[in-house]
Amino acid sequence: MKIAFLFYEGMTALDAVGPHEILCRIPGAEVYRVARKAGAIQTDSGLVLTADLSIEEVPEVDILLVPGAGNAATLRQYPEVLEWIRKIHEKTKWTTSVCTGSLILGAAGVLAGVKATTHWATFDRLKDWKATPVKERVVEDGKLITAAGVSAGIDMALVLAAKVEGKLFAQAIQLAIEYDPAPPFDVGSPEKANPMVRAALLSRMSARFERI
Repeated sequence: MKIAFLFYEGMTALDAVGPHEILCRIPGAEVYRVARKAGAIQTDSGLVLTADLSIEEVPEVDILLVPGAGNAATLRQYPEVLEWIRKIHEKTKWTTSVCTGSLILGAAGVLAGVKATTHWATFDRLKDWKATPVKERVVEDGKLITAAGVSAGIDMALVLAAKVEGKLFAQAIQLAIEYDPAPPFDVGSPEKANPMVRAALLSRMSARFERI
């Protein structure tokens, strides 16, 4: 099972690292950390990750995972990466994204007519790519699996692990990483959040979003 994580400058680390912790444990998994060019990748939190391979070195995989970024990047400044996603998607068993990574899939042209989700602050932007927005933590449509904001990538990876290796395996992984969320505040969705907090956060985030 060949699994590729697309890395790029400014990406959100947890979007990739969370699912990586789960998917790398699938028996027989060959995990590739791929970028436009191999080397160090600066994430939006300052954490530096390493891409072992360039996109030219990875022509085909079974699973593709595209993380999001704090600036809701679509990577349109790198058409060669979008073209790579399109070609990889043709032969994947599953093409997946976390958070605003779905906007990258949209820019690559693989979301048209597909149900998908993304971070709540960019939810309506899915329509720009002719996708059908669905307000769920993990959304499946054929071989496309998209996750909502950041932490939802862990949920998505567990769903995917169950598809690949069975529910008992996925349950064992969930127990092994002690994924049993009990957040100190029940404000993890815009519907639950304090309206003042939500408005202030959306204002700050929107200032960083590129326009379609």
